[in-house]
Amino acid sequence: MDTTAIEAATAAQPAAEAALRAALRAGPGHAYLFAGPRGTGKAATARAFAAELLAVGAADPVDSRRRALAVPSPHPDLTWLTPPGNQHLVEEIRERVISAADYRPFEAGCRIFVIEAAEAMAEESQNALLKTLEEPKRFAHFLLLAAEPQLLLETVRSRCQPVRFAALGAVEIEARLRSEGFELGFGELTALARLCGGDLERARFLATAPGRELRAAAEACARASCSGELGDSPWLGLLEIAKSAGETAGRQAEDAIRARAEESGDPRLAARIERDALDFAKRTTRKRRTELLDLGLALITSWLRDTIAHAEGAPHLALNSDRSVELAAGVARFPLPRGTAAIGLVERTRRALRVNVGEELALEALCLRLARGLATVR
Repeated sequence: MDTTAIEAATAAQPAAEAALRAALRAGPGHAYLFAGPRGTGKAATARAFAAELLAVGAADPVDSRRRALAVPSPHPDLTWLTPPGNQHLVEEIRERVISAADYRPFEAGCRIFVIEAAEAMAEESQNALLKTLEEPKRFAHFLLLAAEPQLLLETVRSRCQPVRFAALGAVEIEARLRSEGFELGFGELTALARLCGGDLERARFLATAPGRELRAAAEACARASCSGELGDSPWLGLLEIAKSAGETAGRQAEDAIRARAEESGDPRLAARIERDALDFAKRTTRKRRTELLDLGLALITSWLRDTIAHAEGAPHLALNSDRSVELAAGVARFPLPRGTAAIGLVERTRRALRVNVGEELALEALCLRLARGLATVR
């Protein structure tokens, strides 16, 4: 048994490493739920765990591990599903997991089915998968990866052994960003590591040009609302960035779905996938736009929170640690009760935008209400 890959993947997740080591010693269960925030190593750990399971009893364990660890993997007994957009294709779940799980392994002693972003399965897919989880073949193992496990049906969750991944600390995230070659201005990586809420994927996005643009737009909204200077409609910049990102994600999802239809080799499956392409693209567009609007509002909340921290004499608590000069300039803008009420307004708007509301009107109303609520002597 060679657990080097598992050790590397779980370097910052000792609880997950201990759980999987125990599973390898005692004999693996048929289904696991890897649950934790994005960017915490769930996918790398699943690939390492799958590689070890497939190596057991293989004619050439070293070669079996190598192929299982490759991305994408050519190992015939490892099936890895990633949603092409904001949701898994129902037909793919049925064909590549549920139906395939009845067939014996090609060369290994088991078959592994990994469903990345498992919470993106529609309820129809989850219900269809349930019987397979309840009555699995002895050689089939299922690894469900989820950043939001509460979105999975309780009946699905209850049939999987949980393996929990903790949110990464700011120090760990900053180290990861530096090791990946992100080079930003003084203190900026430190601030992004604090702002991402333990989500490495979010930190990576904030370190890119589009992410920095989104952050700047969110700060413009926050500062304009604090000063009451809304003449340039700063919320429009935030909305435009989110719309553009959504459209790009939608196009990419549509292209990916059509590519899967062509690669399926099954004309009937290809036709069903093709039929759903536009619908999935629209959902992906909406989801990505909403995600970025939510991130933008979270950044506005962080700015208000940090302004309060500076006003209360605790600048070391600021998340936007690279914006100390700008934050210090606004410390006298509003008293603590108005600041906390303003944060409540932003959080209510975040919740509202997760349903079908008019985004532009919601953002405009928020900025106007913030400006009125934070108004002091100008």
